[in-house]
Amino acid sequence: MKKITARQRQMLWILLGVKEEITAAEIAGSTGVSVRTVHREMEDIEQLLGDFGLDLIRKSGKGIALSGSEDALAELRLFLREEKPAEYSGEDRKIYELCTLLEAEEPVKLFTLAHSLKVTVATISYDLDELEPWVRKFGLELVRRRGYGVEIAGLEADKRRAICRLAAEHLDLSDLVGHAPRSESNPVFRLLLTTVGKGRLMTVESILWDMEWKWTAELPEIVYMEMLLGLAVTTRRIEIGRGIEIGRGIKSGEDAGFSRVSDHLSIAGAEQFVKRLEAALGQEFARAEILYMAGLFDRVQESFSSSGIAYGDIELMEIVYRLTESVAKRTGLPFQRDRSLREGLLEHMDPALKRIREGTRIRNPLLGPIRKDYDYLFTIVRAAAQDIGLELTIPDEEIGFLVMHFGASTERLNQLKRSVRAILVCASGLSSSRLLATRLAKEMPQIEVLGNISWYEAARLPGTDYDLIISTIDLPIGKERYIKISPLLTGEEIEKLLSYIQNITLKNREPASPGESDQPVREEAAALDRLKSYKGILDEAVSLLERFRFHPLDNTGLSLSRTLAGMLELLNGSGVVGDADILLERLLERERMASQVIPDTGLALFHTRSSHVHMSSLTLYRLSQPVLLEGGTEVRVILLMLAPRRLSKESLEVLSEISALLLNSELVKLLEERTEPEIRRYLSSELLHFFENKM
Repeated sequence: MKKITARQRQMLWILLGVKEEITAAEIAGSTGVSVRTVHREMEDIEQLLGDFGLDLIRKSGKGIALSGSEDALAELRLFLREEKPAEYSGEDRKIYELCTLLEAEEPVKLFTLAHSLKVTVATISYDLDELEPWVRKFGLELVRRRGYGVEIAGLEADKRRAICRLAAEHLDLSDLVGHAPRSESNPVFRLLLTTVGKGRLMTVESILWDMEWKWTAELPEIVYMEMLLGLAVTTRRIEIGRGIEIGRGIKSGEDAGFSRVSDHLSIAGAEQFVKRLEAALGQEFARAEILYMAGLFDRVQESFSSSGIAYGDIELMEIVYRLTESVAKRTGLPFQRDRSLREGLLEHMDPALKRIREGTRIRNPLLGPIRKDYDYLFTIVRAAAQDIGLELTIPDEEIGFLVMHFGASTERLNQLKRSVRAILVCASGLSSSRLLATRLAKEMPQIEVLGNISWYEAARLPGTDYDLIISTIDLPIGKERYIKISPLLTGEEIEKLLSYIQNITLKNREPASPGESDQPVREEAAALDRLKSYKGILDEAVSLLERFRFHPLDNTGLSLSRTLAGMLELLNGSGVVGDADILLERLLERERMASQVIPDTGLALFHTRSSHVHMSSLTLYRLSQPVLLEGGTEVRVILLMLAPRRLSKESLEVLSEISALLLNSELVKLLEERTEPEIRRYLSSELLHFFENKM
């Protein structure tokens, strides 16, 4: 029997894991190759299947499936579990080496690694040379000495960060939370999943959900998943005796994540969480681990609450504005008018640029199909990304995600009346969910897309809230409860989806008795929700504009810190500010992180969100003399935007809209030169226009 490759093994496990046909595009997306490569591999796979008495069925318009007896399928599964792949890829070797070294209690001999991977010691040594820069990024050291072996030395907290990054670079959501067979097909991925604590990940997630913390429900899915992964890694490290000790990894509560600007809100919550975790897992957590988790919770809240819908991030808004303008000029399409596109790009690009700057590998399993179906748009977006001068190399994988945003904007149509209510679950976030939603609106108008939710919300959503779940990843729920397709919605997948709706969705939906239909009730509830949303936007806009104030400020001889302190002092008695010292630290910290200056102006936007802000506030200060910011830039005018940590979606939208308006030269001129009533009138007019467009 011919030796099979690791890729062929992976494809066979995918075919064994589905009950019906699966498209070549879906297999390509799961394995990270092109559709053409899938069809080429199927030729060799078909020959292998003949040895087991199995057939490979390929149906035009439906997909690919295995056909044969249960005994033959069981024999194939046994073969795949026992048969070793022909060779490990270079990437697989490096994952194996990192997992082994990060879990090892003592140095590992090069010969041991070479023997396990069936390569020479020289090959292992070359791999380690390539891994050394990656290891250093986490403050760790790759120690290699003749006769001693090799080990990764450093703080335990840094090793945990490295493991989480390794998972982010090589694992999909399906690997972590679904029933995907990739771990069975590849021993290296089994090792990686063990290293990140997959065996306990769903238990940890269930406890995290049961805590019913409001802030976790507000987190974007990618942030929630990163936090969950960090907690799962922590349980695995404690299980193998790699706990954090006071003085090693963290020196005190402050080093665990509680800096001076922290709100100190997470220790009590971490104690409650750990108590439940100990009962569920049957293991004890030291005090240092509670502080570590509290620091993790605190940093997640701080990083998320400071971004919101990217409100106030002028640098990011400028990038989105220039990218959109560039693509619009090249295509002739009015992308600038699409607020949904702008909001989607803002939410996507903030973490994307962070990953690129950190050197994190970006995975986009849909890159091949995207380049095929959107080749013209891909070329345009890549050229536009180069034009805006980010001084960063944007990989094609990231360009692919941006193309999905612009593709969704291109295909966006007015909503039609639908008869089947669908929920979307997309691993790649807004880019894939919006593209899939618009493709569905165009190709299958009978489907009403109710919204996009996370995998963990989908697992708990009552069946009465929807007719159909459409997912781009495997979900930790029964196969009969959802259908998996790609965001590109190929012709094969349209047929598959129609068949699913006709044969499963509509048959499972019980007909309502005459007079008992709940459609009017649902429509009334939806209408009420929209009215509440509109009211929230209006209330926030009106209260913010009514509180808007302009102050001239004499800052002669004052530093930036003392100037900001003077600005905050003028807010005393307004009911806006609690602890002004903490707010001052936050404003200075944000300025150190990124420029607050509006490009090509003498105006800066200083902003923060904190529990020490009691209500949203917008105030303008014109200084008697320029103040010097980080990077040597001088400004004479500062707009101060403050908001509470907990904010409604509607309030965030209003703040984000005001931030976006700062890219308008007319508003900048008003802020620099005109009176308070004139500025308020302009903002009122623009926010009214924003509100009218929401309706």
